[in-house]
Amino acid sequence: MSEGAGRDAWSRASNLMALLANINRDPKKSKVFRPTDFNPYYAVKKDSVLVTRENIGILREAFNGIAK
Repeated sequence: MSEGAGRDAWSRASNLMALLANINRDPKKSKVFRPTDFNPYYAVKKDSVLVTRENIGILREAFNGIAK
């Protein structure tokens, strides 16, 4: 429960930090800040693997017999 409260507090604080950073930035020199730039709980999403006909055999070998 305390982690959820911490995530909520950081979500609100990071929104305010991004707002203040964007108000004070030079639009010609820097990029737009997002709340995720300031939120320590934000996890970077990893690249996913596209399943094609070429690599489906690898998945079948890895999970053979699990989902029967």
